[in-house]
Amino acid sequence: MLRLDHISKVYPTGEVLKDINWEVKAEEKVGLVGVNGAGKSTQLKIITGAIEPTSGNIVRPASLHLGYLDQEFDLEPTYTVREELWTVFDEAGEVQRALHLLHQEMEHAHGDELDGLIVKLDRLQRRFEALDGYSLETKIDKILPDMGFEPQDGARVALPSADRLVSSFSGGWQMRICLAKILLKKPDILLLDEPTNHLDLATIEWLEKYLKALKIPMVIISHDREFLDRICTKIVETERGVSTTYLGNYSNYLLQKDTVREAQEKAYEMQQKELEKQQAFIDRFRASATRSTQAKSREKQLDKIERIESPLTNLKTFHFKFPPSPRSGLEVVNIKNLSHTFNDNILFLGANLLIERGDKIAILGPNGAGKSTLLKMITGMEQAEEGEVSLGKHNVIPGYFAQNQAEALPLEKLVIDTIHDEVPDWKNEEVRTLLGRFLFTGETVFKAVGALSGGEKARLALAKMLLRPCNLLMLDEPTNHLDIPAKEMLEEAIQHYDGTAIIISHDRYFISRIANKIVEIRDGELIVYHGDYHYYLDKLAAEKAQLEQAAKKSRKQAKSKK
Repeated sequence: MLRLDHISKVYPTGEVLKDINWEVKAEEKVGLVGVNGAGKSTQLKIITGAIEPTSGNIVRPASLHLGYLDQEFDLEPTYTVREELWTVFDEAGEVQRALHLLHQEMEHAHGDELDGLIVKLDRLQRRFEALDGYSLETKIDKILPDMGFEPQDGARVALPSADRLVSSFSGGWQMRICLAKILLKKPDILLLDEPTNHLDLATIEWLEKYLKALKIPMVIISHDREFLDRICTKIVETERGVSTTYLGNYSNYLLQKDTVREAQEKAYEMQQKELEKQQAFIDRFRASATRSTQAKSREKQLDKIERIESPLTNLKTFHFKFPPSPRSGLEVVNIKNLSHTFNDNILFLGANLLIERGDKIAILGPNGAGKSTLLKMITGMEQAEEGEVSLGKHNVIPGYFAQNQAEALPLEKLVIDTIHDEVPDWKNEEVRTLLGRFLFTGETVFKAVGALSGGEKARLALAKMLLRPCNLLMLDEPTNHLDIPAKEMLEEAIQHYDGTAIIISHDRYFISRIANKIVEIRDGELIVYHGDYHYYLDKLAAEKAQLEQAAKKSRKQAKSKK
C-alpha cells in the first residue's frame, strides 16, 4: 500500500535519515520508535509531501488518500464542533455556514428584507443540495457519537453537545475533533504523530479502543509504550538514520531487538578480533623483504571489508541515581478530612490518606480531578479549605517538580552551567552525558536558558531538580517531553530511590514500573490500592464485575415482583 524505499534526508546541520526502508500493508498498525531527533516526524512529513527526501522514493498508488493527525491541532476556536467538522467539505461547508448565518438573520427580519432573505435561502438550499450537503450532514451526525459528542444540543446530559464552541473543550476533546475531521475524509492510511500527548488515562483508553476497531492501516509515532503495545502490529525503529522492522507489538519488538543486538555484538566482536589479527600481521611484515607483498595485499583486503557498527549498548551510557536521601520518620504525609473546591467543582470531600516512608505512589484520575492541586497542598503552596494536609513531624525534606517548574530557571545562565552549579564535583563529560539523556546534545548545552523552548526548559528543570537531595519526591507529569530512553533512565532512578515518591502521570507503562501503591481520586475521595498498577487494574475489573452482578440481581428481583 505504501513503501519507503532507501529514503535519506540531509540538512545543512547534518544527516538525519541515512537508509530508511519499511512498508505499510492493509490493516497494519505500524509504530515508529526512536529517540527524539531520530527523524520519526521527518519520515511522516516526507510521506505527506511536506518535505522532500534527499534521496530515495515513496512508493504509493496515485489515488492513495492520507489522513494526518499532527501534534498541533488546526482548529478554529470560535466555531462549534459541528461547524468545525463542516470545514472538511470545503464549498459545502461554506454553504452550510452561510445557511446557518442566514437563519439567524431571518429571525430578526421583516417585510421586504425578509422576502429577500427567503429568495437567498432558496438559492443556498439548492446549492447545498447540489453539493450533496444533506448526505454530508448525515455523515457528520453519524461520526459525532463515535467521538463522544451528542449531535443535538441537550438531547443527552451524558455527552457534550456538538453545538458547544471548540474553545470550551480540553486538549483531549480537541484531539477527538481533529480525528473526526480526518476520518470524514475517508483516508486510506492514518498518520498519527504523538496522539496521546497531554491526554488523561480515560481518553487514552478510549483512543486505543477506537483505533483498534478501525480497519484502516496506520502509522503511529508515540513514546507511550503501553499504547504501542496495545495498538501496533509492527514496530519500525530508527537508529543512526537506519530503519529496522520488527513484527508484533512493542513487547515483541523489545524481545526481538535483544536477540538482534546479541547477534550483532557477537558479529562485531568476531570482526574486531579478525581485524586486529590482520592488522597485527600487516604491521609485523609491512617492512619485510619476503612478506611485504603479502602484507600490502592483506591491507587492501582490510580496506574493502564492510565494518559492522558497534551496537548502541556497547557505547558509553549513563545511569542516573538520586543522591542518598536523609531518613525520614515513618509518617511522611497525613491527609485528614480534606474538603476542597475549584470554582463550582468539588475536588475533595472528607478525603483521607496516610503516606508512609518508602511508598512510591501514583495518583490517578481524569484531568481536572485535583491531582496537581493535591500536590500543591502537600507542598504548602495551596491551602485546604477544610481538613488537614501535613508533612510528617520527623525530618521530611520535600522536593517538588511542577508542570511549570521551568519558570524558576535562571534565564541568563548556560544550560551546562545550570547543571554544573548543582553538582560542582562532576566532570564535564558526566554533566554532558546527563544533559544528553534529557535531549541536550552538541552545541545546545551552551545555549542560554532564556533561548530554550518551553519543552526544553521543562526537561532542563527536571534534570536539575533530580539532583537535589530530598526524601519526599513529588513529580507532576515528569515524562512530558521525554523520549523512551530518558523515561527508562528516570524509571531506573525512581526504582532505586530510597525515599518516598508521589507521582502524577498518564503514562501507564511508567506507572507500572515505579509505583508500589495507587491512589485514585474518585467522587471526592482518595481511594488507596495497596499494590502496583496491574494490581489496581485487577481490582477495578473485580469491582466492575461485582457492580454488574449486583445490577443483574436487582433487575432480576424487580422482574420477579412484577
